[in-house]
Amino acid sequence: MSAWSAMAEHLSWGRYLAMGLMVLAGAAMQGVGGLGYAMFCAPLAAIFFPELVPGPLLAVGAPLALLAYLRERDALNRQVAAATLVGRVIGTFAATGLLVLFSAHALSILFAVLILAAVSLSTLGWRVQPSTTNLSIAGVASGIMGTITAAGGPPFAIAMQHLAPATMRSTLGVVFFAGTIVSLSALAWVGRMGSGHWLLSLVLLPWMLGGFLASNHLARHISKASIRRWLLGTAAVSACIILLRVWL
Repeated sequence: MSAWSAMAEHLSWGRYLAMGLMVLAGAAMQGVGGLGYAMFCAPLAAIFFPELVPGPLLAVGAPLALLAYLRERDALNRQVAAATLVGRVIGTFAATGLLVLFSAHALSILFAVLILAAVSLSTLGWRVQPSTTNLSIAGVASGIMGTITAAGGPPFAIAMQHLAPATMRSTLGVVFFAGTIVSLSALAWVGRMGSGHWLLSLVLLPWMLGGFLASNHLARHISKASIRRWLLGTAAVSACIILLRVWL
């Protein structure tokens, strides 16, 4: 039986529709705020659509991140993007060393509590400047968190909350696209991204495109203050989800 036939046999129209709506909503969120696709889709998929985790969700997220960059590539600050990417790579490697010294649960709790504290301070007026130093630190923290908890977005939400929305979205597009390609390559290398996974990703691409196209209109009509609130809310929810996973 071909991979296509096997997928068609096990994927009902109702299940496909539910997956598609989830991806559409997540893509629209990320297209507007620069973050949200993974935070929204990953927990739902883990519960209801485990066949999407992690490969197919990542495979759909890669072109979404690329589209976000291409749409606003003129707003990209190359210095900001470089600092963020370098930090992310360093953090990814640092996570392996930290896991030797500390448990994943302890590190997850630490980062979640720090993110919640940063969100609380930000709402009280603490202003994190989007300097190259702060963005590099955010990249390191994101690399560590992403490797340990699969939620690497919150540090970026804290560090980028005062960037121009277009610059933030294009920068995050570059960072997430590069990181996703590395993750997909690793999954394929260890045999966890087969033809069935790629086909499932393929049939969900139209829903991702629909959500991204919807965000083109929404992004022009949402203020910078609203996007900042969205970023901080996203970071807080992600941190709470991490704590919930550890507790369970």
